[in-house]
Amino acid sequence: MPYKGIYAICDAANEYAEIIEHSNCYSGASWSLYHYAKAPLVLKARSTGNMIRYFMKTGTSELELKPSVAAAGIESVIVQGDEVEITYAGLGGGGVGATRCRAFADGILRYRISESGGEKCARGTITVPRRNRVLIGIDDTDSKEIGATWTLTHNIAKELDCQEAVYLSHALVQLFPVPEKTQNCMSTVLEFGCVDENAKSRLVDNFKKALKKYTASSQTGMVVLSDFYAKGLYKYSNRCRTERISKAEALQCAIENGVEVLLDGNGVIGALASLPWFGRPEESIISGTEIKPLAMDKTKSNI
Repeated sequence: MPYKGIYAICDAANEYAEIIEHSNCYSGASWSLYHYAKAPLVLKARSTGNMIRYFMKTGTSELELKPSVAAAGIESVIVQGDEVEITYAGLGGGGVGATRCRAFADGILRYRISESGGEKCARGTITVPRRNRVLIGIDDTDSKEIGATWTLTHNIAKELDCQEAVYLSHALVQLFPVPEKTQNCMSTVLEFGCVDENAKSRLVDNFKKALKKYTASSQTGMVVLSDFYAKGLYKYSNRCRTERISKAEALQCAIENGVEVLLDGNGVIGALASLPWFGRPEESIISGTEIKPLAMDKTKSNI
C-alpha cells in the first residue's frame, strides 16, 4: 500500500527537518505515529488528517525495536545538498510498511530496501528532494454576494500543486470580528514545500495571477513567507485574533519579519496573521486561541 507522498522540509541550517508522510491508509499511519514518535530523533509528532508530521533533529540514531511497544521508527535523516535520505527500520509488518510502502510513494527519487516480512528486522532508505517551506497568507477575496476565501485559495492551490511545489496544508484562521468583515472574519494560510527558489517564484507568480483574476474584492491581501517556523509573527497573530489591528501596523510587521506583500488591500492584516497557523487547522478555527511555538528543542513533547 504505497504512501501518496513523503516530503522533507528543512530549516536553513539543515539542523532540523519536518518529515511529512501523506498516507493512503489513516489507521496504518496512526500506528506509525504511535511507534515512530518514540524514535530518538523525533522531537514532536502529530497528525493533520491523513498527513503525519514528524519534527526531527537531523542525523543518525540507534533504534531499540521491540514488538508491540516500539516496532518501527525513523533511524536517520541525512541532508546532502538538494536531497534528503531518510532511513526507516521495522519489525514484521512494521518492516514492510517502513520499507516497501514508503519506497513506492510519489516523488521518491531513489530507494534501497532489505527483505521484509515475517519476524525480520527490515531497513529501507528513501531519497527525496530537500524542500523549503513557503507560506501564502490570503484574506478578503469574497463579497456579501459571492465567494469564500478558503474555497478559492484551496482550488488555486490544488491547480498549482506539483512535485516542485507540493501543496501540503490549508488552514482557516479565525480573526477578531471587525466591522469591515464580509461574514465570519477568517483568513487562510496555505503551506507548500518548494525544491528551490525558481519553484517558489513560479508558484507565487501563478498564485497571484489566479487570485487577481478570481477575487471578488478590491481589498484582497496576499503575503508570502519562506521560513521553517514563522515564529516572529506569533505575537502579531495573537493580537489580531483578539483586537483590531491597523493596516499600517500590519505592513510594518511584514517588513520587520521579512514577509513579502504581494497584494496590499486591507486583507493584508488578516493574511499576515494567518501565517503562523500553517498545519494547525483544528486550532486555528477556535476564536481567541493563542498560537504557541512547536519548539524544536532537545526534550520530547507530548503528542
